[in-house]
Amino acid sequence: MLINTNYIAGVIKKAEVLAIFLVLILLSVVPVAAFDFSDWDALIEKHVSLKKVDGVMINAVNYKNLKSDEKFKKLVSRLISARENSLKTRDEKLVFWINTYNILAAKMVADRFPIKSIKDAGSFFSPVWKKPAGYVAGEERTLNEIEHEILRKMDEPRIHVAIVCASVSCPDLRLEAFKVGSLNEQLNDLMKLFLLSPEKGMRIDKKSNRVYLSSIFKWFKDDFESRGGVLKFISKYVSPEAAKELTASRIDVSYLDYNWGING
Repeated sequence: MLINTNYIAGVIKKAEVLAIFLVLILLSVVPVAAFDFSDWDALIEKHVSLKKVDGVMINAVNYKNLKSDEKFKKLVSRLISARENSLKTRDEKLVFWINTYNILAAKMVADRFPIKSIKDAGSFFSPVWKKPAGYVAGEERTLNEIEHEILRKMDEPRIHVAIVCASVSCPDLRLEAFKVGSLNEQLNDLMKLFLLSPEKGMRIDKKSNRVYLSSIFKWFKDDFESRGGVLKFISKYVSPEAAKELTASRIDVSYLDYNWGING
């Protein structure tokens, strides 16, 4: 009996195509689970603690131990296969990209530790912000891309106290991962805490009728314009007395020096 090999090969080929087609259909109808940041929670708990650095109390990162932690390496690897189509809502996108920024910023320092500043991971001609920070959803990303091309375009000024550029004068790394169900509360809390820090957030000098703000509010002042400007926006997150000072008709604004030393 002769066997028609061409016929059999054709049947197998059709079966393979059908199988792929069915998989694609299933992927299109089965909900994609959101990225799980529970490992980031565990890593923060293990490697971040309150510590005085350059005279400022901060949530300091132990980059030496973080660098060698296998869980951190696996978390970074999992970001490669993250799926952006799982991010349906604005909060889901904010949570994913804020957490991702913080993870990759920590990675930039940990990979090169010990360095004195995250800026040392780059150079004058190739700033760290524009260097590849890692792969996310199969695409190589920089910290600049995540901050400016994704997060800032979402019209949420509070991101500036949530993303942490691994420096002393940055807002403190929150002692938990950001989560969809509590994102608004987390962002409000971080803004309040940051403005309570006279060394890096805000300091009011009543005698000179002057407020000293983090340079973050100077660099990104345009992001607050749609909310009435920086002073009006932050007045919602300070004490009534401080809010009165901030909204006075005559108050001068200066900016605090920014310490780019490692937050660890």
